[in-house]
Amino acid sequence: MYVAEFFNWKIRALKKLEGEYHDFAVYFADFLRNASIFREVEWKLINQRVVAGEVLLTTSKVSRLLEEEVRRHIEKRFQAEDLPLPDALVVRAERLKQLLMLKKGELRTEEMPKQVVVAAFPPCVRSLYAAITSGHHLSHVGRFTLTTFLVNIGLRPEEVIELYHSLSDFNEGLTRYQVEHIAGARGSRTRYVPPRCDMLRTHGVCTDMDETCKRTRHPLGYYRRKIREAQTAPVVPSAA
Repeated sequence: MYVAEFFNWKIRALKKLEGEYHDFAVYFADFLRNASIFREVEWKLINQRVVAGEVLLTTSKVSRLLEEEVRRHIEKRFQAEDLPLPDALVVRAERLKQLLMLKKGELRTEEMPKQVVVAAFPPCVRSLYAAITSGHHLSHVGRFTLTTFLVNIGLRPEEVIELYHSLSDFNEGLTRYQVEHIAGARGSRTRYVPPRCDMLRTHGVCTDMDETCKRTRHPLGYYRRKIREAQTAPVVPSAA
């Protein structure tokens, strides 16, 4: 039982005796650690034959316990390493999350100023905007963030599509479908919003955080705050 040895189980094979149907003796702690998830009565310790701290089991039962040990080991490894998801999968998950929030009434969009104010863009969006206008590649998360931000502050899909013309991998049909889908002009007719700031930090999209970023949880919140600050700022009279 090499697998059992890998997990440091205290286990030994039993010599077959006439009338005896048990194949292995497993230390009771190893048994309990893995059998505790099972709800069937047959897995209760009180229903096992226990001799000198060892639980006598058949091969099939030992195999089932080992399956549970392996499962927990794999799950623990994934949690410990916190493996990053592919960008394309992250974008799809974010869209599904937003649809769910809309269904539950937790996601609300507010009216934006009619005029686009580039100076009020959060640092992450400014960086993405500068990259795309220079023809530089953007990740899936970066494209989703920029597109959702721009359509939510008032740009028409045609204007957003025009930005992507400078990219070497530009595909007119695909870009149009994606932008119009995000803007709510296709498919579910849902207009998506950008991911929250914590997600952007996780995927390396958040750059050059400023003081306003520290008080904001969402790119659109940053944009609204900056516009409000500009509108309420005192006017300094020009020198005569």
